[in-house]
Amino acid sequence: MKRLLNRRAKQASDEPADAVAQEHVDDGGAEYVGGWSTGGRANTSALLRWTVWGLIVLGPVLGGAAFLSKAAAGTTRPTAPASPPSGTGSQGAAGFATLFVADYLRAGEGDQEKLAAYYPAAGEMRLEGDPNRRHGEQLTVVRVRQTAPEVWSVTVAARITATTPAPTATRAADGQDAKDAADDAAAADAIRYFQVPVAVGSTSGGASGFIALALPAEVAAPARIKPPQLVYGPLQPAVPSDPRTQAVTQFLSAYLTGSGELDRYLAPGTKLAPIRPAPYTGIAVDQLSIEGDQGSEPITTVPGDGSRLRLMVTLRATGRDEVRVPLTYALALKARAGRWEIAGLDGAPSPLPPAPAAATSPGPAPTS
Repeated sequence: MKRLLNRRAKQASDEPADAVAQEHVDDGGAEYVGGWSTGGRANTSALLRWTVWGLIVLGPVLGGAAFLSKAAAGTTRPTAPASPPSGTGSQGAAGFATLFVADYLRAGEGDQEKLAAYYPAAGEMRLEGDPNRRHGEQLTVVRVRQTAPEVWSVTVAARITATTPAPTATRAADGQDAKDAADDAAAADAIRYFQVPVAVGSTSGGASGFIALALPAEVAAPARIKPPQLVYGPLQPAVPSDPRTQAVTQFLSAYLTGSGELDRYLAPGTKLAPIRPAPYTGIAVDQLSIEGDQGSEPITTVPGDGSRLRLMVTLRATGRDEVRVPLTYALALKARAGRWEIAGLDGAPSPLPPAPAAATSPGPAPTS
C-alpha cells in the first residue's frame, strides 16, 4: 500500500506544469463546443442583433439625408434665364409701341436721337420739319398679335393735332374749293393707325427688354365685325306702369343722382355702391329691351318669387350743365314679394348662346 502511494505521488510530480494549469482553467467554468465557448457565442449573437437593428433604424435616416443632399445640389445647379412669358411680352410691347408712336409723331429735324432710343437705325435717318409741329392725342393700342417668337406687331391709334396752321388752311382762305377744305379738316381730325414691330427679350438683369425693328407704318383702320345677337327682345318704349320700368328707374335714379337709398332696390345678396359724387341731377328712362319679351302687350304684373330676367335700358341723364347724356345699362332683375329688384349690373350685354350642332344622319349605305 505504501508503495502504491509513493508511485502515484511520483507520477504527479513528473506531469508538466502547463498541463496542471490547463486543468485548473477548464475546471473554472466555461464549456467549449466545437472550438467556441458558449459564453462567447452568446456575446456574438447579441452583437449581431444590435448591428441588424442599427441598420434598420439608420436606413431611412441615411436615405432621407441622401435625398436632401441631392435636392440641395439640384437647387444650386445654374439654369438658363427663362424667356419672358407671352402675356408679359405682349403687354410690355404694347406700352413700348405707344411711347414710340407718341415721340415719332412729335419728331422733326434734329430728333434722330430721340427715335434711336426705340429704333437704333433712326439715328442715321433724315427728318424734316420743325419738332413738335404735331402731336398725337388719345393714343391707344387697338391690336396686338405675335408674328414670330418674341416678336409682336402692335397697332396704335392716335388722333393727330397740328400745332401750326396747315398749308391747306391758307389755300382755303385764298379761294380753295370749300369741299376740299372740309375734306382736309376731316382728315386732320380723323383717327389714324400706326403699326410697330417690337422684339421682346431678356436683359442681363433678367428683366424684359424691348426694341423696335422698324419705324411705325401707317395702316388702315381695323375692320369692323358683325355684332353678335343678344338675348334681349326688340327695343320698346318704357311704360311708366310697367313694374320693370319702375324698378330700373328707381335704381338708376339712386345710382346716378344719389336720390334715395340704393339698397332698397337691390335683391338680397347683391352689393352695389352709388357713384360719388353724383354726376347727374336727374334721369329719364326712354326704352327697354327685355329678354324673351316681344313687347306685344303691356305688362303690369310681377311673376312669382325667384323669377329672373335680363334687360337693357336706354336713358337720358341730365348733367349739372343741364345737358342730357344718353346712357345704356345691362341689368339682371329678380322677383321678390310682388316687385322686381336689381340682382346685378352686368359688365356687358348678354349674347345668345351658340346653337347646338345639328346631328348629322348617316348617308345611305354604299351598294356593291
